[in-house]
Amino acid sequence: MPRPAIAIALPRDEQLPGANALAEAGFEPLIIEQPDQLDEALAARSDVALAILDGETDFDLSLEYYALLHENGKNVPALMVVSTRSLERFIGAAAHSATDDEYFTRPYSAESLRWRVEAMLIRQMAVDDGSGPVLQGEALTADDWLRRGTFTAVFNPKGGVGKTTIALNLAASLVAMGRRVLLVDADTITGHIASSLGLEHVRTLVDAVADAEGDPFAAAEPLDELIAAHPSGLRVLVLSSSPLRADLLDPAKVAEALALARRSHDDVVVDVHPDYGPLNRAIFDRADRILVPVTPDVPALRAAVQFRDVATDLGFRDKLAMVVNRANSGVSVADMERTVGMPALASIRSAGMLMVKAANEGRTVIDLFPRERISDDFRALAETVSGRPRKESKPGIRGLFAWREPARAT
Repeated sequence: MPRPAIAIALPRDEQLPGANALAEAGFEPLIIEQPDQLDEALAARSDVALAILDGETDFDLSLEYYALLHENGKNVPALMVVSTRSLERFIGAAAHSATDDEYFTRPYSAESLRWRVEAMLIRQMAVDDGSGPVLQGEALTADDWLRRGTFTAVFNPKGGVGKTTIALNLAASLVAMGRRVLLVDADTITGHIASSLGLEHVRTLVDAVADAEGDPFAAAEPLDELIAAHPSGLRVLVLSSSPLRADLLDPAKVAEALALARRSHDDVVVDVHPDYGPLNRAIFDRADRILVPVTPDVPALRAAVQFRDVATDLGFRDKLAMVVNRANSGVSVADMERTVGMPALASIRSAGMLMVKAANEGRTVIDLFPRERISDDFRALAETVSGRPRKESKPGIRGLFAWREPARAT
């Protein structure tokens, strides 16, 4: 089976032995000596599955390499090679971040480095059936080694800010880009994604839990049979159609199942109810990023500030990015960023009647009104979320384990 490329940014005396060991194992080693080389490799290739970085000789250079691995929605894991005395500094930096990164201490042999790379890639393909991580049952393909779809939650603790509208049309825009997208209605109280898309008689995850004699999550692909296909190409999963049965869901297992769905999708977009309950907190923990829709009014701004503070206390502040909804109101994006204290990923203008017409026809504005300016807004958001922005940006490095902020909308 073809094996992926591995970027190697190590001191010169460690580069060649490590590259030879990986090449013998069937990987394609990419020797990296400058950040521009890594940037070019990530832009030109889709098969870079992992980067081996020197976390000790030049710490600032390590930060720059690491930032490139996570720029504009990328999520390439890093194997940080450090000395034992430096390990504590890195572990401390990562304490509040759920990543696939690992550490490898000097001295080491080239063969041991190769086996650590093997182990990291295998762990990425593992699922947990409750008895510990096990490999998926199907034969792995080259794409399986590389698939790490994005897991994006859309949330604001205040209702009425366009959370579902943004989740739905972001997902539709990603589909229009040719991406395989799972849109999840995790709003178990007032969710209406299925009805907005004209999907009827959708079997929900709660239905499966209620009907199952055993644990419905024990199957190799527990969600597949519950996914409804929309004519646009969207794949839709509804967690519950009744708030009275939502307590049947195990929050940790739901969040784990959604995270695992990244293995078969390029993007998982999750619309959640405006609360801080156990299900949402489990989703926040597993999400790669959390989009926070904010409208230019005081209640919505205050709610976003509250969420920013909650996210800081719970350790996932760096996952947040604001999406300014109904942006053509006279309030500047810069003012909203200063007020909320979070970057604006995109601005979506108001188009109420178009939204109503699309929902009445069971379609999205992207599908029904592709030439309207609001559709262009959603396409710009999708391009940024997918890591394919229209204008390349080099945002400042915020820290080794912080999510890189894409270019701000203007």
